[in-house]
Amino acid sequence: MSGGWLRRTAIVLLIGLATVAPAGADGPGPEYKHLADETFTSPDGQVRIEQYSTERDNDILYQFWIFDPLQHGSLLNPGEDADLAGYRAGFRFSPDSQWLVRMQKIGAGFHTLLLYRRDGNRFLPATAKPLGELAWDYLFGLPVSKGMQRHPEDAGVLSHAQVHLLKGLDDNYTSLGKHWPDSRYLVLSLSFDIQGQKKPSPWVEGWHCVYDMKIGKFTVPPDFAEHNATALKRRAQASR
Repeated sequence: MSGGWLRRTAIVLLIGLATVAPAGADGPGPEYKHLADETFTSPDGQVRIEQYSTERDNDILYQFWIFDPLQHGSLLNPGEDADLAGYRAGFRFSPDSQWLVRMQKIGAGFHTLLLYRRDGNRFLPATAKPLGELAWDYLFGLPVSKGMQRHPEDAGVLSHAQVHLLKGLDDNYTSLGKHWPDSRYLVLSLSFDIQGQKKPSPWVEGWHCVYDMKIGKFTVPPDFAEHNATALKRRAQASR
């Protein structure tokens, strides 16, 4: 997959430091342009997210700022590497405004999710690495992943890896027929391509799982089984 949560090279460190606002700053520096059409407000109306961009070394870098009603700001993405800071993002708040999902492109055909938990009028990372990375860890720990090859050094390359938030968070997925506790679960959709394999190899297109934000665990509800069976693909099937 493109990028890595913990990868830091000297160049990436310099880029990360450049995206961090000066100590005590309440907002981005003057070199950052406000993307006025990319603002998201929490359901309780107490915090909003604004996006800013700047051009540096022929790259566009983004900052995401959280502001409270008094215009006090905090940077959501300090020190990120170029993969994460190089694209604008989409955001979804949980209905109780206590959780924030960041929907982040990280390259051509690559997409991940990041989860934050509210702390006063700030949002802090809720997981040690992106939620999308944790979702892949979960999938590759299940029997369904048998035969799938995740790493570039393997015969097959995990290509165009994407984790998306399934529509329905706003109403706690009642549109899916669920009656879950308020603002507790996220439904994720995982997809990737397989390249370089001579033998039929499985991959997934829209494989679904659920993340419990309260206890930090993934599951696959029994009623997802039929859908996930069709989401599992093999090269022999694709060639028909």
